[in-house]
Amino acid sequence: MSAVAVFEFSLFLLVAILCLEVLARRLGLPPAAALIAGGALLAVAPGIPNFELDPDLVLVLFLPPLLMEGAFFTVWADFRRLIGGILSLAVGAVIFTTLVVGAVTHWVMPSLPWGACFALGAVVSPPDAVAAKAILERVHLPRRMMVLLQGESLLNDAAGLVLLRFAVAAALTGSFSLPSATGSFVMLAVGGTAVGAALGLLWLRFLPLLGNTSLMIAATFVLSWAAYITGEAIHVSGVLATVTAGLIIGWYQHETFSASMRIRSIAVWEVMVFVMESFVFILIGLALRSIRMHFGSTEHVIGVLLLPVLAVVLTVIISRFVWIFATDGIRLGLARVTGRPTTPFSVASATVMSWAGMRGVVTLAIGLALPEHMPGRDLILISAFSVILVTVVFQGTTIGWLIRVMEPKENIAFADEHLTRAQAVARMTSVQLTAIEKLAQHSNGAFRHPRLLEQFGYRARVADEYSRSETLLAEEKSAHYTAVLAAITAGRKEILRLHRAGAIHDDVLHSLEHQLDLQELSAENERA
Repeated sequence: MSAVAVFEFSLFLLVAILCLEVLARRLGLPPAAALIAGGALLAVAPGIPNFELDPDLVLVLFLPPLLMEGAFFTVWADFRRLIGGILSLAVGAVIFTTLVVGAVTHWVMPSLPWGACFALGAVVSPPDAVAAKAILERVHLPRRMMVLLQGESLLNDAAGLVLLRFAVAAALTGSFSLPSATGSFVMLAVGGTAVGAALGLLWLRFLPLLGNTSLMIAATFVLSWAAYITGEAIHVSGVLATVTAGLIIGWYQHETFSASMRIRSIAVWEVMVFVMESFVFILIGLALRSIRMHFGSTEHVIGVLLLPVLAVVLTVIISRFVWIFATDGIRLGLARVTGRPTTPFSVASATVMSWAGMRGVVTLAIGLALPEHMPGRDLILISAFSVILVTVVFQGTTIGWLIRVMEPKENIAFADEHLTRAQAVARMTSVQLTAIEKLAQHSNGAFRHPRLLEQFGYRARVADEYSRSETLLAEEKSAHYTAVLAAITAGRKEILRLHRAGAIHDDVLHSLEHQLDLQELSAENERA
């Protein structure tokens, strides 16, 4: 296809995405499932141009911004608190799935080399960040479970890609060294984290020099690709470099970003992430055409590959159940032996966590990127597509129903110890009133801003009363506040101080910060 034809086909796909999104919302289906199904229909429809998917381009184009966006909004305190559980899923479960899938594949196809079997396991083992976000944002889960699943989706691609590298090398050369592979894994992880941290901190220093909100927003996209490409270029984990840079920017954006940049960048990123995620899923469906070209005859697929593919799909699903239930039981057993307190998942929570292992673009892209002379490449490709289809379309469609039936509850050990939003508002408005009181009088004692003093005094009183009795005073919560820059600055400093001290959760910080951002923009326009 020519460059113009690619552009025109991309516009056609964008129209198809909009139609499929509307259809999915009308039917109450996950958009990801509708987009994959729509792309698969387009792949077999007559008259659709032959579109060859470049897996390397897909990874470098779509993965870094989507990882950056996920990391940017990650709650660092929750992420750090649950890092053990996140690593258990992102590294432990990926390794376990790789080994089990490899063993099962070799059992059903003894002629396939062990290296190729484990390469297949590495391809289908990591749940996908894009697929997880697209599915999980439509359901309601306890916060602990959401943090674990989101954290897993950010880190497990790195584990899967590293395992695949070693498995492919073993399949092609016939040799494998566990100590060497372990050392390389550690170096890739540490190196990727260091690269992301360095680029993120340098970017924060560089950002004020741009002096323009539009340029700054564009620079955030550049950072995601720069972190990923730099990491891969120096042979460390580009995924971890991107995630680390995103975590750093997300942590420091409260001090670095202006109100205008924060509001505009969130709007821009929401649209861009929507478009990118949608293209990822419809391209997964379209990849069916490329995969069919490698299948050979339908009789060959059904007669030779059907049983191994079914075995792989079932193994991928079952191995996640085994890992989550087994590790939870082991933690409980160790806690009883050591006397350390722990609260295991309920059966309902563990079941939902096990069912939430959706695969996506990374599985497809790394499958398509395998060398042409790779043993078992046809089996790996059709298995990868089948796993994506089953996990996104079937599991993604039914997870909402499963949550409603199982009703997983919040873990007691993860109970919220932060101030409520109402309590945080009371703290913020008290500080704002103090700031107004300092500016409300002339040197001769006459009031300069009596209306503002009255207004912020009223706000402070109502917020304090509401924090003590939210139910009784809920009707008085809505009030129209005229923003004053000095009070806004004081309120912003207070909520950021509370957040840095661990007194309020990120959700409360973002909510109040957004409110202050809007007030600040309004005040600046009035002052101008």
